[in-house]
Amino acid sequence: MRVLSFVVCCALPLPEIVLAQAVERSIRPEVRPNSEAVAPVKTAAVTSKIRPNARPVIIKKERAVTPAAILAATSDAGFKRWVSGFRSRAVSAGISPAVFERSFRGVQYLPKVIERDRNQSEFTKTIWEYLDSAASDTRIANGKAAMAEQMSKLEAIEAKYGVEKEVVTAVWGLESAYGEFRGETPIVSALATLSYDGRRGRFFESQLIAALKILQAGDTTPENMTGSWAGAMGHTQFIPTSYLDYAVDFTGDGRRDIWSDDPADALASTAAYLSRFGWVTGQPWGVEVKLPEGFDYGLASRKIKKAPSDWAALGVLGIDGTVVPNHGSGSILLPAGAKGVAFMVFKNFSVIERYNAADAYVIGVGHLSDRIRGSGPFKTEWPREDRALTFKERQQMQRLLSAAGFNTRGVDGKIGPNTVAAIRGFQKANGLIPDGYASLNLLNRLR
Repeated sequence: MRVLSFVVCCALPLPEIVLAQAVERSIRPEVRPNSEAVAPVKTAAVTSKIRPNARPVIIKKERAVTPAAILAATSDAGFKRWVSGFRSRAVSAGISPAVFERSFRGVQYLPKVIERDRNQSEFTKTIWEYLDSAASDTRIANGKAAMAEQMSKLEAIEAKYGVEKEVVTAVWGLESAYGEFRGETPIVSALATLSYDGRRGRFFESQLIAALKILQAGDTTPENMTGSWAGAMGHTQFIPTSYLDYAVDFTGDGRRDIWSDDPADALASTAAYLSRFGWVTGQPWGVEVKLPEGFDYGLASRKIKKAPSDWAALGVLGIDGTVVPNHGSGSILLPAGAKGVAFMVFKNFSVIERYNAADAYVIGVGHLSDRIRGSGPFKTEWPREDRALTFKERQQMQRLLSAAGFNTRGVDGKIGPNTVAAIRGFQKANGLIPDGYASLNLLNRLR
C-alpha cells in the first residue's frame, strides 16, 4: 500500500514551496524513503502492542486546528504518562535505560506538529505547477553549483553505487534545496508527539524506537537529531527506519552522519538506497514522446510494457521523431491526459518511486536531473488552462461516475486505478478521448 496515490492523478497536495533569496525551500513530499508505503521493510507495526496509555481529545478536522486549541485539548500529565508507558516498550525493544533518559531529557509535546499533521489542505496543484518549482531556473542553477562543489564525492558515489551524480543531486535538491533546509524540529519530540496523538501511533512509535536505536549506536546526538515535523532527517530526508536499513558511512569515520554540513554520507545513502532497489546505470527514468493520431489510450498504463521498437511500430516515437533508444521495456504515462506531455518511462522510474510514490515527484527528480545534466525543458505544452480539482470535487466526480454506472469502488477523493478505469469507461461511452484524465471539464460534463 502506498500513502500517496498520484500514479494517475494530475493533482497533488500543495508542497512546501517558499522562496528565500536565491535558494528555494525543499519540496517535502509526505512519503519518505521506504516509509510505511514501501516494501520490504514493514514500518507500520512493531513486535509488541503499541497503544498510547493516554490520548489527547480528538479535535474535529473540519475546523482549523491551532496550537492553542491542541494544547487546551492535551493534558501535560497525559503526555507524561504516555512517555512513562513508552519507556518500557522502548527498553523491551532493546533501548538501554541510559539512552532513553538521555534522549528524552527535555522532550516536549509539540502542538505545531499536530497542527501540521491535521490541517492538511484540500487544495491541490497541477503537475505543471509542481514542476515549475521542482525544476525552476533557480533550482537548476543551484543544482549545477552544488554538484560542481561536491563533484569529487559525487563521482566516487556514482562509481561505487552506479547511480548517476545528477540523479543524486536532484533528490538532494527536492528534499532539502541542496542542504539549505534540512529541518530544525527535534526529532524525538516530534515523533513522541505524533506517537502520543494516536492518529498513526503505531507507525510513529516504530519510527521513534528506530530513532532511539540510531542514538544508541552513536551516529548523532539528540541535540543534532533534527529534521522535518514528520520525522524525516538530513540532507535527503530519511525516516529513521530507512536510515537504519540503508544509510551508509561513506566518509569512513564510523558514523552514518546525514545531518552534518558535509553531505557525503547523506548523498551516498541516497545512492545506496536507489541501488538497493534496482537502479539501472545509464537508463533514463523516462523520455518525452509523441503519440500518433488515433493512439489507443487504453495502452497508456504502467501495467503495459513494450520495447521502444514495439512502441515505434504503434507510432510512438521520441519527441524528435525518431525511435526511442532501447533502454529496456517501457510504459506510456500521461500525467495530464491527452493534452499534456507524454512519457515513455522505464524501470528507473519505479526505483525513484521507492523514494516517493507520487508520479509528480518522480518526474520532478527525473526532469531536474536531466536539466542539471544540460537537457532542455519539455517540448510539449501542458494544458495550463486547466486547474486542479479540489478534494471535494474529486469525491463528487467519483459519486457521479458511480451513479452513471461507472463504479469507482469507493469515494475517497483519490484518483487511483479504479477511478481512472471508471473515467475511461465514461469517456468511451460518450465519444471522448479515453485518457482517464480527471479534469474539471469532465466533472462539469458529469454534472
